[in-house]
Amino acid sequence: MIKLSINGLLVEVPEETTILEAAKKLNFRIPTLCNHDDLCVAGNCRVCVVEQLGGKALFAACGTPVAEGMQILTNSLKVRTARKHVIELLLSEHNADCTKCYKNGQCELQNLANEFSVGDHIFLDLLAHKEYTIDRFSPSIQKDDSKCIRCQRCVRTCQELQGVNALSVAYKGMHQKISTFFDHSMAEVICTNCGQCINRCPTGALVERTYLDEVWDAILDPDKHVIVQTAPAVRVGLGEDLGLSPGERVTGKMVAALKRLGFNSVLDTDFTADLTIVEEGNELLSRLKKAIVDKDENTALPMTTSCSPGWVKFIEHTFPEFLPNVSTCKSPQQMFGALAKTYYARAKDIDPKKIVTVSIMPCTAKKYEADRPEMRSSGYKDVDYVLTTRELARMVRQAGIDFSQMKEDHFDRLMGASSGAGVIFGATGGVMEAALRTAYEIVTGREVPFTDLNIMPVRGFDGIKQASVKIENCLDEWKFLEGVELKCAVAHGLSNARELMRAVKNGDLNVHFIEIMACPGGCLGGGGQPIPTNQKIREERAAAIYEEDMSMPIRKSHENPEILQLYEEFLGEPLGHKSHELLHTHYKERERY
Repeated sequence: MIKLSINGLLVEVPEETTILEAAKKLNFRIPTLCNHDDLCVAGNCRVCVVEQLGGKALFAACGTPVAEGMQILTNSLKVRTARKHVIELLLSEHNADCTKCYKNGQCELQNLANEFSVGDHIFLDLLAHKEYTIDRFSPSIQKDDSKCIRCQRCVRTCQELQGVNALSVAYKGMHQKISTFFDHSMAEVICTNCGQCINRCPTGALVERTYLDEVWDAILDPDKHVIVQTAPAVRVGLGEDLGLSPGERVTGKMVAALKRLGFNSVLDTDFTADLTIVEEGNELLSRLKKAIVDKDENTALPMTTSCSPGWVKFIEHTFPEFLPNVSTCKSPQQMFGALAKTYYARAKDIDPKKIVTVSIMPCTAKKYEADRPEMRSSGYKDVDYVLTTRELARMVRQAGIDFSQMKEDHFDRLMGASSGAGVIFGATGGVMEAALRTAYEIVTGREVPFTDLNIMPVRGFDGIKQASVKIENCLDEWKFLEGVELKCAVAHGLSNARELMRAVKNGDLNVHFIEIMACPGGCLGGGGQPIPTNQKIREERAAAIYEEDMSMPIRKSHENPEILQLYEEFLGEPLGHKSHELLHTHYKERERY
């Protein structure tokens, strides 16, 4: 343990603790722009400088470990002056048209400029001397170099947290910029559209492509029937952007707000999450039958999930040889879109041309997924517009709705009912857990042998998790699985996905079923969720998701009455002709560079 003083107060912390961390222990806030709890230390911005009593130079608090007897000042005249000058230097190269910026009021640089009363510039304004560009080609992410402060949070996020390396630092000195491979558009490189860079960008340099105006236009068009679906992770994140505590469940308030906004029908993506489980579970069992009974050597195992569009694009670029292993099931969002313009339209006697489908997602990659050419099996664009959790919060504020005072309401019927298994899709391991609850019961006629259906080995925030379930006393038609130990693996975050797939490729990991979510923590940590996000917030969101699951009257996907009704009235049977036509697809190899 190391003893030191900060602003005259004594503190004792473990060796290798940084000054920044030690100051937090005494409740002293040291401002930063490049530092983030999820990322390695960089020390790029220098906003966090502090003074050591008697020392000549200032230290970056985020990257300086404590030493015995240190006497640190975090708010001396020298420190405040240095910070103010650093902020002014950043502003000299920054497009400070704040009132027109998408991040206005939520920008860390803007907050610091206000905090340190930056007024008249004492440095030359270099903005006019730089050739800045705005990349709007991606359907998910907008990149504006004029607002970049080169803190490199996005680069570290893309490289170390996600292992994608779509962003990197190019050039040096005054020419330094955050760029892509050969400075191509974000739409043309290996970017998976996960949006984790957006979640960590302190300014408006990286933001989601917004479709708010298009959605408002559709709602206000009397000739349109606008359906909205909400993903499971939205209900445990939305409140954060509307003044509530992280992880607070707001399902009922969210539904009430959506109805107040003017959507014609408010439905639940959890419904098609349940549908995904029925289709995906049967697909897994079908593959196992082909491998074990038919001895088909071409059967692609292990089968991987396909719910995460960030993961799907990642495997298209990085492990294309495993594309046959990806489940052919579309994601719940896209299943919903296909059914909205076929099953729903027929049941409600509405011309599908008049139906507009809007998704509220915790994910920016869903915007890209909705634009895929594969996602038009209804004869139309299955999902017309995708909004993030943050964009929905913006809509609520625009409409002048006092969210905290909303009385709870319920999802509309027909594609609005769901089970607890659908809810846990929002957390890493949730798809695997939901699939095991259904697949085990299909094969044995009994509930999965875990207390209260909670399959704890696949839960938690370990980067890669493994679990197995031994199948015993099978029903007659599934006797070929008797005694089989069904082995599963779960990964979240694309750096962990890479590690897991390399293990499969090298023969070091032998499993039957793999779940991969592109974002840390799963969808609850998605690139469209409220900012900030860190491990503590992700844990609180996860706890809320599991609480909602436990509170549901039905907790297994195959017992959802609206799913049973869907098969009886429209689809026929899992993996049937109609299901393959609307709910399944295939993906293609993409260039690595």
